[in-house]
Amino acid sequence: MSDAKTTSPKAQALAGLRVLDLSRILAGPTATQLLADLGAEVIKIERPGTGDDTRGWGPPVVLDAEGRETWESAYFLSANRGKHSVAMNIADPRGQVILQALAARADFLVENFKLGDLKRYGLDYATLQAVNPGLIYCSITGFGQTGPNAHRAGYDFLVQGEGGLMSLTGEADGPPTKAGVGIADVLCGMYAAVGILAAVQARHHTGLGQHIDLALMDAQVAMLINQGVGFLTDRQVPPRRGNDHPTIVPYGTFPASDGSFVLAIGNDAQFARFVAVAGAPGLATDPRFATNASRVRNRQVLVPLLSALTAGRPAAEWLALCAAQTIPAGPVNDLAQVFASPQVAARGMRVRMDHSGAGSGEVDLIGNPLHLSKTPVSYAKAPPTLGEDTMAVLARELGLDAEALRDLAAAGVIEGRPDA
Repeated sequence: MSDAKTTSPKAQALAGLRVLDLSRILAGPTATQLLADLGAEVIKIERPGTGDDTRGWGPPVVLDAEGRETWESAYFLSANRGKHSVAMNIADPRGQVILQALAARADFLVENFKLGDLKRYGLDYATLQAVNPGLIYCSITGFGQTGPNAHRAGYDFLVQGEGGLMSLTGEADGPPTKAGVGIADVLCGMYAAVGILAAVQARHHTGLGQHIDLALMDAQVAMLINQGVGFLTDRQVPPRRGNDHPTIVPYGTFPASDGSFVLAIGNDAQFARFVAVAGAPGLATDPRFATNASRVRNRQVLVPLLSALTAGRPAAEWLALCAAQTIPAGPVNDLAQVFASPQVAARGMRVRMDHSGAGSGEVDLIGNPLHLSKTPVSYAKAPPTLGEDTMAVLARELGLDAEALRDLAAAGVIEGRPDA
């Protein structure tokens, strides 16, 4: 496990860039957390009182020193590292003026409000671009800014179903199944970060920002990748295949005497080596199975034959035999096994950070998978408590003095710790 408290700050790729984050839930926060890990300053705007919806999406939640549940859910912690929380009422005209002033100093703005909502508050792209021509403004919605469904709200589960992913996920004789994590949201956040960085490069040439229109549905359709292009090629609707691959066989989970393991045979030579160690070398020369194309056509015959062979030995034995013959295979780990893995530890994928709201004073988070040799990611700040940085950010960025901040807080425009 990496201890983020001991990581020395180094030069970072996005140092000096400022993000105004008006997003919540997962897609937008995933994008802005990635930008924060890469060195951008992220100012997260949250509703006073409740904040980002996901703060209350628990348990599990952080416990305070007395063992009581806090307003910091694991869900919120997963996508808000490195950010400064400013609690502000954007429905109040005074809050709108403050946000417009912050946007005038920002490089990026990320939002996931419903179509047209921010225009009511003077926080839409056209309004803010007029005062900050270099602003890169990323709008994440369920279905985009155009098309017959542009007005609809979008949620990960909804678009996993409507975008086709669920039709491909689950056992062949079972119901459509969503992925075990919010993959449509996460992938959309990744696309958002890529689009923002592309817009930065374009701004180097033109000096101008631009509007990025990104939809969960579009990202979900893009995720169909080989399955989607396969349909566009032959117009055959692919079925659910459980853990089997549509165009590679054998490639899936296989039974062992004490559970199951993953077998990912990628070519004919690997297949020949596997059936040899499995005690059935003749399968490699059987015309029905000698090539991947023939194995795909005859999967209904081959997979039961292989399953009968694998069921006779424990998974650990199969993994050792496969490793000795460089046959791609691996365990099916639960999350306890994942985070206990020496490989996961060696790659810094579990990080511990100081957190003022936790009774232990620390929280464990998932690390960033990027390893940049000269501008590495860093974990400068734990996910913030609600309004943790309101006073400091507004004093620093806009020069508001203590009296002005007290007045705004008393009027309910902002919320924050008076000593922050």
